Amino acid sequence: MEHIVIIGNGISGVTAARHIRKLSDKKITVVSAETDYFFSRTALMYVYMGHMKFEHTQPYENWFWKKNRIELKKGYVKQVETESKTLHFAAGDTLKYDKLIIATGSKPNKFGWPGQDLEGVMGMYHKQDLESLEKYAPNNSICKRAVIVGGGLIGIELAEMLNSRNIPVTFLVREDSFWNGVLPEGESAMINRHIKNHHIDLRLGMNLKEIKADENGKVKSIIIQETGEEIDCDVVGLTAGVSPNIDFIKDSNIETGRGVKVNRYLETNSPDVYAIGDCAEQHEGINGRRPIEAVWYTGRMMGETLAQTICGNRIQYNPGHWFNSAKFLDIEYQTYGWVFSKPRENERHFHWKHEDDTKCITVCYDKNTNAFLGINTFGIRMRHETFDRWLTEKRDVDYVMNHLPEANFDPEFYSYFEAEILSVYNKQLQIV
Repeated sequence: MEHIVIIGNGISGVTAARHIRKLSDKKITVVSAETDYFFSRTALMYVYMGHMKFEHTQPYENWFWKKNRIELKKGYVKQVETESKTLHFAAGDTLKYDKLIIATGSKPNKFGWPGQDLEGVMGMYHKQDLESLEKYAPNNSICKRAVIVGGGLIGIELAEMLNSRNIPVTFLVREDSFWNGVLPEGESAMINRHIKNHHIDLRLGMNLKEIKADENGKVKSIIIQETGEEIDCDVVGLTAGVSPNIDFIKDSNIETGRGVKVNRYLETNSPDVYAIGDCAEQHEGINGRRPIEAVWYTGRMMGETLAQTICGNRIQYNPGHWFNSAKFLDIEYQTYGWVFSKPRENERHFHWKHEDDTKCITVCYDKNTNAFLGINTFGIRMRHETFDRWLTEKRDVDYVMNHLPEANFDPEFYSYFEAEILSVYNKQLQIV
């Protein structure tokens, strides 16, 4: 019986395992060094905030795996030997495979800061990070202040988590405006104000120089590179992005760049070895998308696609139009299609912001053809399937603006803004 071994029990690996089981009777083993069972990584913040228990983050009961004949092995893979199709574990044992799927996800970036491995320093990606946070920041009497380094989506989630326990937070963001490599200027500025309104000490244009230790090897303070200021703190969250977790295959003959290099079929250069999820790197982006996408839904799609190929129906991975969603404290964010932080040569942005400073949209379109290219929404929830259809149909921007109510989750709520948005849009078109 063919043995499929999957390294990694995140959304990619588990989706692949489930779909291979639906399609076949192959032997399946899922290997993980992090947890015994699959859990929803995006839900970790809600455990700390008291909205759920850790067991609630596990979508499947513990008996699910045995019932579906998916073997689970806890262990850290130290080396992959592709010639003999053998995994070597840190504990000294080995495991043979017929086909190998690498789905090891990401790890938080570290940039060689002095003190980055001290007690009380953590990312916010793994279950172990949640455990560290509970240990070092259970309340505001144990943790008098936390410092977060890095202004992306994980950074703002960690700020919200700590804020929920009334722990003061200093937030160091290297850029001169929050996430302005992704968000257009008006949106980024609105989020800056929103963060400060939540009494978070946002420091823009500031980098970490070093993390200082007390006599017990625990964090006691950080130094800001630009000013030399020392800030006392009990916890430091390193949230300056993530990178593919692939150190264990660096000495194998599997081709790597930043991630594990794969073709459109998610195949590596090594026969019977595949890679999916955050750790996979396409040789070139698909439909303008980045070669590596650390997004849960693309990991799930890769798992579903690869299961077909493993089970004899070889099909290409095609993620379709880009979309994503996130939360900036209590402002929901959605993006569909392409809206870059600065319009490219052929593009124009239309931006509307509500007077309450918590709702806005930015629409990107081609200024020569009027083709609709993408939309960002903040504080107004939209329907994914509607924008996906309009992008596929290549609708123009006038059509989209005049039909926006069809895309809204709550048309009554939206009608309150509709006239204003259209009025501003029409005025802006006359000015341009």
